[in-house]
Amino acid sequence: MRDRKIIIVTGGAGFIGSHMVDLLIDKGHEVHVIDNLQGGREDNILHHFNNPNFKFTNMDIRELNYNNPIFKKANYVCHFAGIGDIVPSIEKPLDYIDVNLNGTIKVLECSRYAGIEKFVYAASSSCYGIAEVPTDENHKIQPEYPYALSKYFGEQAAFHWNKVYGLPVNSIRIFNAYGTRSRTSGAYGAVFGVFLKQKIENRPLTVVGDGTQTRDFLYVTDVATAFLAALETKMNGQVWNLGASNPQSVNKIVELLNSDVTYIPKRPGEPECTYADTAKIRSELNWKDKVSFEDGVKTLLLNIDYWKNAPLWTPDTIAIATKNWFKYLDE
Repeated sequence: MRDRKIIIVTGGAGFIGSHMVDLLIDKGHEVHVIDNLQGGREDNILHHFNNPNFKFTNMDIRELNYNNPIFKKANYVCHFAGIGDIVPSIEKPLDYIDVNLNGTIKVLECSRYAGIEKFVYAASSSCYGIAEVPTDENHKIQPEYPYALSKYFGEQAAFHWNKVYGLPVNSIRIFNAYGTRSRTSGAYGAVFGVFLKQKIENRPLTVVGDGTQTRDFLYVTDVATAFLAALETKMNGQVWNLGASNPQSVNKIVELLNSDVTYIPKRPGEPECTYADTAKIRSELNWKDKVSFEDGVKTLLLNIDYWKNAPLWTPDTIAIATKNWFKYLDE
C-alpha cells in the first residue's frame, strides 16, 4: 500500500490486533479499532490515543448495524475480534458460535455495504484438528472442539460473502502466535501466559504430558507483517497457513525460561505436533518471518511484568478448569 488507507481493525486492543495497529500506524495509515475490551486491554493501544490517525470505538461486534458509519470511508478491514480462549469453549459453545460466527457476519455485512476493498480474516489452524504434518492448506478439516468449529464457521462465512456478494476476502490460518501482550484473561489458555505468571511467582511450570509435544510458534510481529501482505496483495479468495515452519517443544520453552517443572495429564483432542507448511504464503505474498524463537522468548522475559496481574494457574486449578474438556473429549 503506497498510499494512505483507512483500515478497520476489529479486536485491535487484543494480542495480535494491537500489534497490527502498531504496524499500520507505523506505515502511515489511519486506523480505527473496534474492541469491547473483553479479551483485549486498553493499555495495549493507549500509546496511540493522541495520534490523529487513530480512532477507538468500544463496541461488541455483534452490535454492529450494516450501515455503521465507522465503515463508510474505510478501505480495508482486518478482522481479529472474537473469543480466543480454547478450553472454555467446551462449556460455552453457544457463546463461541455467537461471537466468532454471528459477530463475523455483522462485520462482513458492514464491509459489504461500505464497499470495503479488502477483508482479511484471522482464522485458526485448529480447524485441521489432529493433522498430518507439515500441514498445508488442502488438509482435511476436522475441528476437535467448539472454538475450532466456530473459527472455521467464521472463515466459511467470509468466503461465502466473497462468493455471493463479491467482497474481496483473504484468510490466514494462524498456527501458534506468541509474543508480548498475549492474553491475561481469567481463562486457562495459551502456554506462555500460564508459564510467565508462574515464573513471576517462582512456581513450577505446569507442563502438559511429558513436554515433548511441539508447536509451530511464530512471533506476533511476524504475524502482523503477514496480515499486511494479505491486505496489500491484489489476490482475493485465498487461504494461507501461517507459522514459522519450525516447531518447538514445550521442553524447549522450559529450558529458555529456566524454571522448575511439574507435570499434569495430557489432554485429549490436542495434537502432538503443529507444523505449518508455509510454502504458499512465502511464495505468493513474499512473506518471511524475522524473529527467531530464542529472541522472541528473550523479548517476553524483558516484558514479563505485563503478566503480573494474570491469574496464577496450579495443577489443582487447571484440573478444575479442564474437567469438562476431559469429560467430553476423552476417548
